[in-house]
This record gives sequence, structure tokens and C-alpha cells, in this order.
Amino acid sequence: MKPVIVMTQTSKVQSDLVDIIHKPLIQIQGLSFNEHLLNHSYDWLIFSSKNAVKYFYAYLKSVKVKKVAVIGAKTAQYCQDLNIHVDFLPQNFSQEGFLAEFQNKDQKILLPSSLYARPKLANQLNKYNDVTKIDLYRPVPHQHHIEEVKQLVKEKHIDAITFSSSSAVRYYFSDNNIPEFNHYYAIGKQTADTLKEYHQNVRIADQQTSESLIDKILESRDNNEI
Repeated sequence: MKPVIVMTQTSKVQSDLVDIIHKPLIQIQGLSFNEHLLNHSYDWLIFSSKNAVKYFYAYLKSVKVKKVAVIGAKTAQYCQDLNIHVDFLPQNFSQEGFLAEFQNKDQKILLPSSLYARPKLANQLNKYNDVTKIDLYRPVPHQHHIEEVKQLVKEKHIDAITFSSSSAVRYYFSDNNIPEFNHYYAIGKQTADTLKEYHQNVRIADQQTSESLIDKILESRDNNEI
């Protein structure tokens, strides 16, 4: 039988190898910001997520930018779908990978991102560049989906739960009503570390993609771990 997995991220991943139940635990809420920041010219516009592209797209024609950089294959693909040319994509799809490969200095950088984005990217870039961060959106919990996932666990209908963000992990474990479950999978070390904060065992995808996450689950199935 194919493993039944809950994917808590927003992207609608499909696979013939597993049965996927999509239950995004996060809803995205757009935020207002100082639009006068768009009157400046920037050397780089950096998108660290698909949501950043989605919520900034309406403002793209209002700002002058020379080049676009993105983090993550899904973000790059979304840019391509919207005919946004990407000038820089690191091989490692993480903030750390981006910082290791992005060697530009003395640049004016526009960074639209989540209100709760990890500060590391902006802080490190700001050491050698002039970074303007826009708090473009914020995640809020999808409480109905959270309760549905917990019910699926209680009824033993699923083999694995996947997380791709620390916010989703925190929303799921925010109360003490957590049914016992041992098969959590994560995209990214940061997400995995957040699961460990809640004393959960977690397996990490080899690459920061949903496809790699599915491969890790299938590997567990083949080893009779789920």
C-alpha cells in the first residue's frame, strides 16, 4: 500500500507514489507597508519564498530593480511562471546556502518577506550591503485544518506528517492537546530544529524540496519504519 501523508505546506504537490492529504496549517495575510520605499532604485530584489513573489507581484512594475535573486527551486519556478527573470539562484536552497554563494557587496537590496522571517538573511546581507526589508505578509494559523490533522492522527488514518516551516510546527504544537505520533518529516534544518524543540523525532529531506521529502518517506517505508 502507498503511504498516506499529510502535507501541511500550501503548495499542491502531487505524486503517484504516495497518497497526499493537503492540510495547510498556515493562512497568509497581506500587510500594508510604506510604499514610498518603492520610489528608490535597487541593485537587487531578493525573493526568499513563493509567497514573497505572490504578494509583491502587484508592486513589481512600481519599483526599479536591476536584478532578481531567489531562494528555492519552487520560488524560481513561480517567478518563471510569472515571466520574472531570475538572475541568481543558489544551488543550496536555504538562507545559509544563499549567503554562502551570494558574494555581492555595496549593493542596494530590496527584501520583501514575511513579518516573521528569520532575521539572519537580512542581517548578514546588511553587513556589506544596504538592505531595505519590507514586511509584506504574515502567517496566521489555519485552526480548522490543525484540528482536522489531529483527528486524522487519533483515528490512525495517516503514516506521516510533513512540515516545511517553523511557523506551521509552532501552530500545530501550540497547545497540550497533541495526539501521540512519531512520524514527522521536515524540509530544512530550521524546521527540523523547531520540531526537536517540542521533543519530536524528525527525519529531514536531503534537499529542500517536496519531492525529496516524499523520497525520504518512501525510504522509511522501505525500511519498515512507518
